[in-house]
Amino acid sequence: MLAPKAFLEALTDQASRLLGGDTLPPRQEFESQLRTLLQSAFARLDLVSREEFDSQMTVLARTRAKVDALEAKLAELEARLPAVSAEANPPRQG
Repeated sequence: MLAPKAFLEALTDQASRLLGGDTLPPRQEFESQLRTLLQSAFARLDLVSREEFDSQMTVLARTRAKVDALEAKLAELEARLPAVSAEANPPRQG
């Protein structure tokens, strides 16, 4: 993955080459070359698609809900533990 500064420098260099001629290319050609330039630059970054991001957020939300449920169940069991322990080991009279 490129550092942000290196990424911007590479993008600037490529854009300079694209626009460096004496005359500008026609709009459609310019847009095509710019799109290619940006796709090339973004391919060098460690990015995920929006769909993948949303999918991972869904998985994370489900996992968080399960963890919360398990924490609540554990707290309930821990709260019952002294009572169960007292029933299993009644105090001796003596």
